[in-house]
Amino acid sequence: MVIKQFEMIAELQRTVGALRDEIARLKGGPGRPTIKPSGMEKATEPPKAVGPQRPGRGPTKTKLTIHEEKTVKVAAPPGSRFKGYTSFIVQDLILRSHVVDFRCERWLTPDGTLLTAALPDGIEGHFGPELRRFILAQYHQGQVTVPRLVETLQAFGIFISKRQVVRLLNEGQERFLDEANAVLRAGLSSAAWITVDDTGARHQAKNGFCTQIGNAHFTWFGTTASKNRANFLELLRAGYGDYVINAEALDYMRQRNLAGHVITRLADHRDRQFSDQNAFSAHLKKLDLTDLKVNPDPVEIATEGALWGSIKAHGLLANTVIVSDDAGQFNLGEHGLCWVHAERLVHKLDAFTDENRKAQRHIRGLIWRFYRDLKAYRLAPSKKRKASLTARFDRIFMRQTGFVTLDRLLKRLHANKAELLKVLERPEIPLHTNGSENDIRSQVTKRKVSGGTRSDVGRDCRDAFLALAKTCKKLGIVFWDYLGSRLGVPGQPNVPGLAEIVNHRCASA
Repeated sequence: MVIKQFEMIAELQRTVGALRDEIARLKGGPGRPTIKPSGMEKATEPPKAVGPQRPGRGPTKTKLTIHEEKTVKVAAPPGSRFKGYTSFIVQDLILRSHVVDFRCERWLTPDGTLLTAALPDGIEGHFGPELRRFILAQYHQGQVTVPRLVETLQAFGIFISKRQVVRLLNEGQERFLDEANAVLRAGLSSAAWITVDDTGARHQAKNGFCTQIGNAHFTWFGTTASKNRANFLELLRAGYGDYVINAEALDYMRQRNLAGHVITRLADHRDRQFSDQNAFSAHLKKLDLTDLKVNPDPVEIATEGALWGSIKAHGLLANTVIVSDDAGQFNLGEHGLCWVHAERLVHKLDAFTDENRKAQRHIRGLIWRFYRDLKAYRLAPSKKRKASLTARFDRIFMRQTGFVTLDRLLKRLHANKAELLKVLERPEIPLHTNGSENDIRSQVTKRKVSGGTRSDVGRDCRDAFLALAKTCKKLGIVFWDYLGSRLGVPGQPNVPGLAEIVNHRCASA
């Protein structure tokens, strides 16, 4: 109960701080001061071994494809001898409009049918694939706003309006939306771990939340109006819409302390799978669960359980650890906590006396050394080191320093022992969620540059393309080449399905 109160207080403090920042910004005043990061992650890295210096990058010419050769002549005086050429490589970029008039043959067959030649592959509408690729890359990867993009295209001699650019960004992108969902399914079905995070997002002039899910091989974003646990479970279904009452769903309900008679009603009924939310809600009403006024809410827990059952029924998160920053909605299944966020609570603690500051520095030092040893354990795990680290964790977080606020915080962190020490059971998982925070910066940048989205398809396209760009970068694929392959740009290399690559990488990691 006390831990939940601390979480509620912390959440309220963050909300009040954000509102104060917004008020200060609207008034033109300074916002909340930025607190310098603790630096625990970098400081606990092992020293780099001193070895031979890295070789140079080598000659640039060997990495370039020469498209054109030009001979530059000089007026030599009479009697001079020709000594060959000296090469000077210049990289340049050609940006210009290119208008093609496809004259499609038309034939009238003997049976009276009018036969018209089909347009080449990749031609959809009156704007070619190269132009569409440029627009998608500039808007999503380059974070260029639509008005500036229109201005740039018009400067190149392209006759195009803002409305047409928006259409090219949003309409007919189902293949990209489907591939983004396929990437999420591949990751959730084969990854040993994922990290998650969320940030604010604006959609249709309302505040919402963008949730990031990913690991070292893929990234996925989903923007919704809520950030509660049911919303997170819906995102983890990766596009599936059914609700399932199975063994995993019933176990989830028991863990959330749902009343036994409610679980029995759900378990004994012959209907176990429901196509959508309306069908499941009608089932709960039929079982007279919607009118029950008990704690916890049977409808809420039963719905969450059915969502969890759907996730497991589709083979997602079979043995996957979810690593988060301790936000309540992410606490599902195999769950680990971010050590950087845990130490940050100690780092940000306000100390007003020398004794309190000394205790705070001492605890932070103990945590830093413990974190360094956890990183070493990941490289060489053993039962002996696991037992030693477990006992050491208790000594650090059960310590009484005399600094009351710090002691309460240590007690709260000790209550999360199983999640903070999840790495002792699963050494392959990361100790932090830095990857998620890095991924979600692209969404934060897009929000600052372009504000919010207006249509649902615009929101979905923004999330999908930012996720695909991040995934391509993690897989070592140039996003420009990926767009060219999908849009049918002539002469572009073929890029395999990202979901297949993600599935292979995650399975072999």
